[in-house]
Amino acid sequence: MMPPDRPAASADRPRRVAVLGSTGSIGRNTLEVIAASDGRFTPHLLCGHRSVGPLLEQVAACRPRWLVVTDPTAAASIGATALPPGTELAVGPERLAELVATAEVDLVVSAIVGAAGLASTWAAVAAGKTVALANKETLVMAGPLVMRLAAETGGQILPVDSEHSAIHQALRSGRHDEVRRVVLTASGGPFRTRSRESLSDVSRDEALNHPTWSMGPKITIDSATMMNKALELIEARWLFDLPGEKLGVVVHPQSIVHSFVEYADGSVIAQLGPPDMKLPIQYALAYPERYAGPARRFDFAATQQLSFEPPDLERFPAVKLGHEVAARGGTAGAVLNAANEEAVQAFLDGAVRFPEITELCERAVAEHPFQADPSFDDILGLDAWARKEVRTWMNR
Repeated sequence: MMPPDRPAASADRPRRVAVLGSTGSIGRNTLEVIAASDGRFTPHLLCGHRSVGPLLEQVAACRPRWLVVTDPTAAASIGATALPPGTELAVGPERLAELVATAEVDLVVSAIVGAAGLASTWAAVAAGKTVALANKETLVMAGPLVMRLAAETGGQILPVDSEHSAIHQALRSGRHDEVRRVVLTASGGPFRTRSRESLSDVSRDEALNHPTWSMGPKITIDSATMMNKALELIEARWLFDLPGEKLGVVVHPQSIVHSFVEYADGSVIAQLGPPDMKLPIQYALAYPERYAGPARRFDFAATQQLSFEPPDLERFPAVKLGHEVAARGGTAGAVLNAANEEAVQAFLDGAVRFPEITELCERAVAEHPFQADPSFDDILGLDAWARKEVRTWMNR
């Protein structure tokens, strides 16, 4: 479902932005976009978990009204004189949820990685805010509930993932009932050409060496397993109100075409651009306005080749699992996400082999007590169940 156009930035004051996860890749790029916006936006709130040093550097440069540190122990290390005049410290996820809902916040960039980002995103949507969503786990876990809440409160959810931003832009070329299918592109990660047998020997450093994008460790591992495409399929299912059979994935190693929308008449609309997250971030912040920004430009004069190939579902079964979960709905997404977060961390810690990440996820989805129409509390309960089960299976 496409959000309605909203008014452009007010001419009399900048729009005040809360950046959740400001020290991560999306957060840092967001602050660059804001700095280059010619006063359209201002950082009102910055939020991080434990990275106190980088947070304080950002605060010194941006001078937001609020700094929120969600880890109390990390927050305790911030001295009374560490913040500039006019910036106040707030502590804990509950305080974050309160602040994003205040009238002083115009836009919320939700870039906290994983299930930890759900509560603050929910609070922002409940308050009717516009949310630039980079935290795909919010819709993977609770897509129907979040979209229903946005419809009730007038909140808007605009995608920051490059694939979903591309879809959002391409969907403006036709009506919803004219869409034949939506195809998300995937780089294929670092193991696109590696044999299935050799994946058991993948090291942590190999998996963290992404050929195209610079991301945090969890998202980089998701790209290596192609679990990121599974999660993105589920996100697209709810964000754009599309049935699972209209969603597909194609491998595109150059990461220039970010996704396609095919219409009933055979027309295919694609969005292209260099692999630079500043472009989808700016699109979400300024929508429906476009203006010259800091993102890299595509060089049409340079000789280059774009290639596409179907994903190998034998080597990357996560894609198949994503299709199944998107079609099934209910609690399957929450369980998949929780199991994946636990399994990825176990791989980073050296506790499981690379193929076992997806295997643990498949088992959790298959064995969990499925509910077709869960409440918010049901989702949180099964998130905890999946994490506990994955840890139990690994210990055995």
